[in-house]
Amino acid sequence: MNMNRKILGIALPAIVANITVPLLGLIDTSIAGHLGRTEYIGAIAVGSMIFNLIYWNFGFLRMGTAGMTAQAYGSTDTTECLQILARAVSIGGSAAIMILILQQFLLWITLLAIGPSDEVLDLARTYFHICVWGAPAILMTMGIKGWFIGMQDSRSPMIISIGVNVVNIIASLAAVYMFDMGFKGIPTGTVIAEYSGLAYAILLIRRKHGSDFRSFKWENTLKAAGMRKFFKVNSDIFLRSTCLMIVTLFFVSAGARSGDITLAVNALIMQLFTLFSYFMDGFAYAGEALVGRYAGAKDLPMLHRCTNRLLCWGGIVAAAFTTIYLFGADAIFGIITDNKTVIAAAHEYHLWSVAIPLAGAAGFIWDGVYIGLTATRQMLYTIAVSCALFFTVFYLMPDSMGNNKLWLAFISYLAMRGISQTFVYRYHLLPRISRL
Repeated sequence: MNMNRKILGIALPAIVANITVPLLGLIDTSIAGHLGRTEYIGAIAVGSMIFNLIYWNFGFLRMGTAGMTAQAYGSTDTTECLQILARAVSIGGSAAIMILILQQFLLWITLLAIGPSDEVLDLARTYFHICVWGAPAILMTMGIKGWFIGMQDSRSPMIISIGVNVVNIIASLAAVYMFDMGFKGIPTGTVIAEYSGLAYAILLIRRKHGSDFRSFKWENTLKAAGMRKFFKVNSDIFLRSTCLMIVTLFFVSAGARSGDITLAVNALIMQLFTLFSYFMDGFAYAGEALVGRYAGAKDLPMLHRCTNRLLCWGGIVAAAFTTIYLFGADAIFGIITDNKTVIAAAHEYHLWSVAIPLAGAAGFIWDGVYIGLTATRQMLYTIAVSCALFFTVFYLMPDSMGNNKLWLAFISYLAMRGISQTFVYRYHLLPRISRL
């Protein structure tokens, strides 16, 4: 099959799945917006932020699983593929149990960080105490989605994501209006949807790979050697996610200290970054799956060809988004908000939004390549360097730059991710790959 078709065959379904992710929060917010109290909307926003903070660092369940599975798939080691799935689901379930045990502490510390108003506080607690029971479904499904991607199948995660959103709409509306649960019906519907997604994911595994499990020995799953590699790869990704979270939280906090208008402007431009990331992540997923596959098969010509094509696709997407943001940013802002003051203020930072695709594209592609190679320690080092640059630029720039110095720091951080990963790949990983 043509390499471009292979890349797009994984990237496009992944992009569709990514775009459906925000729909869960949007659905809950929309239903809350029709219940008559503005505090309901605030509670949904706070509750969603709490779970984003909690689940952020568990992204390794998807990424690490995808890279290791892709390598096992490339080496035609079906047993190892199944063991990786079992490890991912087991660890996801164990992590979820810890979240349930520590839920009171997690709620306390996240509410302390967010600081919602008293009117929203009780409703946010209610939302949390219901939604937290969805943790096992979310974390186990996360591992399963990563496994499917490693198995060169990004359509199954797409179908799971779409299914979860459809069930969420039906279940939440039914709980709120048919069973008169009021606000509690919203998180109840969400939990039902999450477990429906897990059930369907298991059904897909049975349908597509059920015959492989007939001779599978579960007792081999937790053997020391396999678990050691699993934890090494995933601990690196966990620490990388922590670095990303630190930059993101600092960015929001610094913007908030500059006033409500600046906070709103930064949030608006960040929506452009998020939109761009949905598309770039699709190609990163393709990198995880295909690069991992060729590394496992020790097919160096295809690995190099795949990496080069991925970088080309990254350039094409970056060029497209740069053009869109150069000429259409104000129109996009107008769709997101009708606040003319915020739109006018955002226009002053227009060039930063244009710089986002150019600075960020390479980093996304290299993330996929590094995960496919399970070069997670090197990926951690490069993100640490990029984070250090972010804070260095922010604190060295004069305060007279205002919010511009925050954006200069962020764009520098994005660019350094790509630059440092390119350097490490060329001078460290490439010689190692050549010895495969």
